[in-house]
Amino acid sequence: MPLLLKQREAQAQEQQAPRSHLRWYFAFLVLSGFCALVYEVVWLRLAMASFGVTTALVSIFLSMFMAGLGLGSWGAGVLTRRTLCGDGQRVLRLYSAVELQMYPLIVIDPPPPPAAPGSSLLYSTEFYDVVKKHLRKDGILQNWLPTNITDSTTLASVTKALMQSFPYVRTFPSFDNAGIHFLASMQPIPVTSSAVLAGRMPSAAVVDFVEWGPGANPKQQFEMVVPREVPLAKLVESNPRVPAIRDDQPINEYYLLRDWFHAYR
Repeated sequence: MPLLLKQREAQAQEQQAPRSHLRWYFAFLVLSGFCALVYEVVWLRLAMASFGVTTALVSIFLSMFMAGLGLGSWGAGVLTRRTLCGDGQRVLRLYSAVELQMYPLIVIDPPPPPAAPGSSLLYSTEFYDVVKKHLRKDGILQNWLPTNITDSTTLASVTKALMQSFPYVRTFPSFDNAGIHFLASMQPIPVTSSAVLAGRMPSAAVVDFVEWGPGANPKQQFEMVVPREVPLAKLVESNPRVPAIRDDQPINEYYLLRDWFHAYR
């Protein structure tokens, strides 16, 4: 009898172990689905900011998004059945690797104008928290802000959001002074000369880099930007009272209210 009881206890434990793993798998799948819905909302709002709020835009966007989910699920199923031979653990490992992929560089180019509804979602501290989860420890985030159509309050708020999210931030004006390139990282960003940066570029990147000028070669292009780094304090001092942009506090979208009520002046 004692031996039989021990065997039954061992079998019960073996049955409970997969169930505990299933709870984790279920939690990961729910989190992944939630992230997909967040991406949908962000992309939809950015599309509305660029093309306007129309029935055709919403219909096309939702149709393409759902079609992409369906085709991606079908294609992934076919691929895993052919290559992984139905091995559930290998499928989950592959899925986790895709979801947790880390990048050395993430480039953000929000659609203008910065005051458009939805643009704050690409400048907020919450957005940078998501970015950091997919950025390597030595990776760099590049974000662009068109300052020629941005007020000083929005500029200071955008800068503060980056400073609160990353310990190392550097800023460079564009060659035509139309905007500012923000570089942010969790590790120090090295100071590199224009000649070194130009020498690191592959030939295909060189052709694309100088296609529209105004410099005749990559070094000349870099010389128009790299030596003109702007101190962060100079960007913030334009409006030191304004808070950093957050999802629930889109300072850039409040430009009309700020003008009416003289806020953050």
